Amino acid sequence: MGGPSAERDVSLSSGRECAAALREAGYVVTEVDAGPDLAVRLTDLKPNVVFNALHGRWGEDGCVQGLLEWLRIPYTHSGVLASAIAMDKEKTKAAFRAAGLPVVTSQLALKSDISARHVMEPPYVVKPYNEGSSVGVYIVQDKANGPPMIDEAMPETLMVEAYAAGRELTTTVMGDRAFTVTDIVTDGWYDYHAKYSVGGSRHVLPADVPGEIFDACMEYALRAHQVLGCRGLSRTDFRWDETRGLDGLILLETNTQPGMTPTSLAPEQAAFVGISFPQLCRWLVEDASCDR
Repeated sequence: MGGPSAERDVSLSSGRECAAALREAGYVVTEVDAGPDLAVRLTDLKPNVVFNALHGRWGEDGCVQGLLEWLRIPYTHSGVLASAIAMDKEKTKAAFRAAGLPVVTSQLALKSDISARHVMEPPYVVKPYNEGSSVGVYIVQDKANGPPMIDEAMPETLMVEAYAAGRELTTTVMGDRAFTVTDIVTDGWYDYHAKYSVGGSRHVLPADVPGEIFDACMEYALRAHQVLGCRGLSRTDFRWDETRGLDGLILLETNTQPGMTPTSLAPEQAAFVGISFPQLCRWLVEDASCDR
């Protein structure tokens, strides 16, 4: 839990929740705030399983997975390759396109070029291609007078993608099972505050959408999980423009380390289908392995 990524605070919250649930499920749990000495700490602890509650870079992008493979410690969630691909939003889109899954037009561009001119016809979105939790997102509206002024702290290369209008939908997959579809309702857009603050968003589940859209979300989420080679738990996010029917449904991204906080979507969907939070965490532990 924890770690050095931009999503450290979310990961600490996820870690605390998972540790409590695992103790309730009967496991002996040691909470480890992942730092530069992680390999040494794990070598000393000799755990039977590592429950990965890290989010963002280093914890979700294949890095810690590679360390755990090297140490031969079984771990939860996706392996090295699936984690690396899913964390890179542009590579994820390429995999989805190759599999016939619907995504919007996107490209990588230098920060200096994005600030100098419109690299894509507005409306479009600018964001890091390898971060999560809506960290560092710029929305350039239709008929915007000029390009966005990108903060100097942002990475040199960013992803620019066509803005997808519509409702925010999401589906969690556990193993080979899609849970349900949640409609995420916010006053504005689903930013970091809306995701992790109590009352920041309202989750409607099952989503009140036509059966065709519901079934497509379930099918697409499972296919995305399989195309990327995910293991354990994943969550795929969608945008749906209801004025366009099925043609208006597009995949945004797949999360290989879904949030496990009190306001998180995956535990909420699991509970909806009858799986308690301790049962979900137990399943992830029992599913853990190397060579994922």
